[in-house]
Amino acid sequence: MSTAEQTAGEEGPTWGEVTPDAARRLLIAAVEAFAERGYHATTTRDIAGRAGMSPAALYIHYKTKEELLHRISRIGHERALGILRTAASGEGSPTVRLADAVSSFVRWHAGGRTTARVVQYELDSLGPEARAEIVALRRQCDAQVRGIIEDGVAAGDFEVLDVRGTTLAVLSLCIDVARWFNTEGPWTPDEVGALYADLVLRMVGAERAPGVEGR
Repeated sequence: MSTAEQTAGEEGPTWGEVTPDAARRLLIAAVEAFAERGYHATTTRDIAGRAGMSPAALYIHYKTKEELLHRISRIGHERALGILRTAASGEGSPTVRLADAVSSFVRWHAGGRTTARVVQYELDSLGPEARAEIVALRRQCDAQVRGIIEDGVAAGDFEVLDVRGTTLAVLSLCIDVARWFNTEGPWTPDEVGALYADLVLRMVGAERAPGVEGR
């Protein structure tokens, strides 16, 4: 089963790793509030109210608002890294693996767009130590995609003059889906994933093999 098949229909992190239930409810409420209002415009009272709890209850589970954002960011980036790592280490040619990585990454950003907007666009709201941890995870995501592209260049499957710049362009395309995707729009996450996989394969000059998503 491809990574894209594994992530089909998912709405981003399920937050099952967050316990107890009250802590999970607060985290989900924070995701919704940060996505809707932005981190700086959201108060702990806003978050607690969305979770149906008192502001005092929030501090039992999270010392600060930033701690909430940090945990959301870490879980989200770990999930994104897992998706890309699975695709990068999968079977098949660089073309197949790049298509799988792009389609899966896009599907995650479209299907879990609320979470993805917070994960990808609130990095600068974190303090130095927390930000450094998330930047390190981002670099690992970058390395997975860059490795696939380097494999394709080495095999003669891709025509890429600037691997680092192309990697940045690919990731930027995928991440931006969280900003504009609308569930009431004309496309499903599957369709956007297939479209972007095709666009990226054209970007690197790859010949689409039979069965490759986005052909």
